[in-house]
Amino acid sequence: MSPLLDVRVVAVRQLTPLVREFTFEATQGSLPGFSAGSHVLVHLPTPQRTLRNAYSLLGDPAEPAQYRIAVRLQEDSRGGSRFLHERVQEGDRLQLSPPANLFGLHSQARHHLLIAGGIGITPFLAQVAELERRGDSLALHYACRGGMTDAYRAELAARLGARFAAYDASAGERLDLAALLREQPLGTHVYVCGPQRLIDGVREAAASLGWPDSRVHWEAFAAAEPGEPFVAELARSGRRIEVPAEASLLEALEEAGVEVPSLCRGGVCGQCATRYLDGEVEHRDGFLADSERASQLMPCVSRGRCGSALLLDL
Repeated sequence: MSPLLDVRVVAVRQLTPLVREFTFEATQGSLPGFSAGSHVLVHLPTPQRTLRNAYSLLGDPAEPAQYRIAVRLQEDSRGGSRFLHERVQEGDRLQLSPPANLFGLHSQARHHLLIAGGIGITPFLAQVAELERRGDSLALHYACRGGMTDAYRAELAARLGARFAAYDASAGERLDLAALLREQPLGTHVYVCGPQRLIDGVREAAASLGWPDSRVHWEAFAAAEPGEPFVAELARSGRRIEVPAEASLLEALEEAGVEVPSLCRGGVCGQCATRYLDGEVEHRDGFLADSERASQLMPCVSRGRCGSALLLDL
């Protein structure tokens, strides 16, 4: 596992009633560079347990002296977004996992179509900076709710001009995904980040128009949904780990000192795939094939069924 980065919060900005921006600097030395589309895991010492939440880096990759993230306060927060909104202030110290990129720009794209929903705008700020530096063709479409989830709207409109379009749901404005994809020039790659329904909509529209999968890119940081408590047994050590209803299997393993590699923590990257030997699994990932699910699970989102001990190959 890579060593954690010790950072200090040097600025906090309330962008909308729901979105707050945080700027970090290294407490010693300098921060590692990052590429457009990268994210970090922010380690949050909540009263219940330490959470590791993934957030996109929204600064310019050419200026890595500071990291910036923006966090939406989630109504159904398990504690992470609420902790950042209500507890973290300028001067506080936190730890981050080093940057990782699961949402990079495709080097052969002739045109980059960026589609954001709400807080899903964050990775595109870094990508816009990188694409403009390269002189690449781009357009950004932003579905949001005015005054609530439209952080950076004015900034992007001023920066991109005719290459930017916003759709305010509170004003009844709607993004027609099929029409948008249909009018794209040959060689376009589409990137989408936001709610799952937006990601699904883009993927379905692209498939219906015959777009190859290689030209459709998406990222989602969905926190693990709560479920029924269950027990995980570790086959190699014989340990039994209680997984409470509000914690993921991955979090319970980490709390017990069992480190499992992870990147997205949302069931889409495959990094934390773990073999299991027995038990009933409630699969919730978007990565494993049906055939793989007979012997593997994604502990960041998937769970054992209540009353059934889950035997892991750990």
